[in-house]
Parts: sequence; structure tokens; C-alpha cells
Amino acid sequence: MANIKSKQKSIISEKKANERNSAVKSTVKTAIKKAKFAIDEKNKNANELVAKAHHEIDKAVSKGILHSNNGARKASRLDAYAAKNK
Repeated sequence: MANIKSKQKSIISEKKANERNSAVKSTVKTAIKKAKFAIDEKNKNANELVAKAHHEIDKAVSKGILHSNNGARKASRLDAYAAKNK
């Protein structure tokens, strides 16, 4: 642990931010996996799950957790996967 008080505080805040960011990234990954699984299984609610995945990606981008290009790439690849497997 650091000896400087301001560094101790920054370590704590970095840890909190890391946990929040990890949770959001996990949510994005889960939404994408569910959408892909629904597409593969040809479920009727596949379009809803794809839309939910897009929503989660957009939320992560707006919060600054994902870079805008990273979010666009994830969304584009999900759309391409959906179009290929319909």
C-alpha cells in the first residue's frame, strides 16, 4: 500500500471504478452471448435480444467504459452474425 494519503485514496477509487467497469463489460458480453444463442436456436425473441445487446453496448459506450469504435465493432459483428444465420 502507498504511503501518500492521496495515492491511497486514488487506489481505492480505482478499485471501485474497476469493479463497476468489469460488471458493465460482463453485462455486455452476456447480452451478446444470449443474442447469439437465440439466433442459433432460431428463437422468436432473437430480435429482442439483439436489440437488448445493442442497448447494453450503447450504454457502456455512453458511460465511457467501451471506446466508441469498440462498441460499433461489437454491434456490427452482432448484426453480421444475425444476418448470416437467419
